[in-house]
Amino acid sequence: MKRKAGKYRRIIFGFVMAMCCLITFWAAGSRAAAKERNEKENSTNIKLYARSAVLMDADSGRVLFGKNENDVMPMASTTKIMTCIIALENGNPEDIVTVSANAACQPKVHLGMRAEQRFKLKDLLYSLMLESHNDSAVAIAEHVGGSTEGFAALMNRKAKDIGCYDTYFITPNGLDAVSTNKDGDVKVHSTTARDLARIMKYCIGESEMREEFLQITRARSYSFSDAEGKRSYSCSNHNAFLTMMDGALSGKTGFTNNAGYCYVGALKKDGKTFIVSLLACGWPNNRSYKWSDTKTLMTYGLENYEYRNVYQPVELNSLYVERGVPENNKPYGKAYAKIAMEDETAKELNLLLKDDEKVDIKLKIPEKLDAPVEKGSTVGSIKYYLEDELIKEYLIVTESDVSSMNFAWMLQYVWTLYAI
Repeated sequence: MKRKAGKYRRIIFGFVMAMCCLITFWAAGSRAAAKERNEKENSTNIKLYARSAVLMDADSGRVLFGKNENDVMPMASTTKIMTCIIALENGNPEDIVTVSANAACQPKVHLGMRAEQRFKLKDLLYSLMLESHNDSAVAIAEHVGGSTEGFAALMNRKAKDIGCYDTYFITPNGLDAVSTNKDGDVKVHSTTARDLARIMKYCIGESEMREEFLQITRARSYSFSDAEGKRSYSCSNHNAFLTMMDGALSGKTGFTNNAGYCYVGALKKDGKTFIVSLLACGWPNNRSYKWSDTKTLMTYGLENYEYRNVYQPVELNSLYVERGVPENNKPYGKAYAKIAMEDETAKELNLLLKDDEKVDIKLKIPEKLDAPVEKGSTVGSIKYYLEDELIKEYLIVTESDVSSMNFAWMLQYVWTLYAI
């Protein structure tokens, strides 16, 4: 009995020691990962108030600086940049919007609209973006999407289309919200700093309605009346960043008790366009933190990044085609296929880089091809990488056909000889 008890004690002791080792290794790995993240962040000498932040090159979409950029968090009224672009793309600015009781009862900040009141969609978009009115957001959503749920579906579809896979919209105004989808999964109204910057990139540079978006979000003030002309309204732009730095393009603030202060903004200067997104950038009484962080990141981008042409011409030799018909159309000799870059006009590849950043070029082509070969077939690629991230790919294609030296071809060749 004592031997059995001793055996069990040894087993338990061994199990406990093994678990301690695993915990030690896990903790060491976590500390190492945290140290690596901190060293990467500290190497830029950037200190931010925001818990999550991104500085993005608006032309390429590359994240130049990130702090917890993939953490999923609530984003408050920065939501409204997506609300605005969806409304511009799917609605008519001259549409008349009839206010529902649901829209009229939205909490502050609000325009103060009343049920059954009517407005032009264009006027409500200024109310949405300049004053961040929550009732205007719901009225817009119900008009364009049929309901707030229908409009949220449009928002989520657009998010996926532009590559924002960690974003989920429930409300058009950004108020904190939780819902259960058709699969029974609990979803939170949220995004990441990376996705939020990506949405702004779409709004200012990719959407067909980008000029209209910029016109609205850059307006200093705007006045309008309801459709009947009975009541007048005036809006002032609360995006203070527009007057903080030369080249400021657009932006949107946000705040809820859960999200804290949030901001997303864009700047274009010296041929460079940057986007900054900030989540959880302080709580009352720290509303100025978002402006400090935005200026810090924008200044860092302007001072440290310049465009460089990294394009390098590559000599491409013809590829041997096994069992291919030679160019002289006779059954001896070797067959070759000429190859070239699909985009023969490419002479420049300008990337926004720091002085110490280098681009790696990888050429991938086969040693030979198998007949038959069709002109225009893709046979390889030239890829440009920056820190293991694919930046640009040029396809290599064949410039001519090469037939196969099969039995039918040989029979035809022999027939030709005898026919002569």
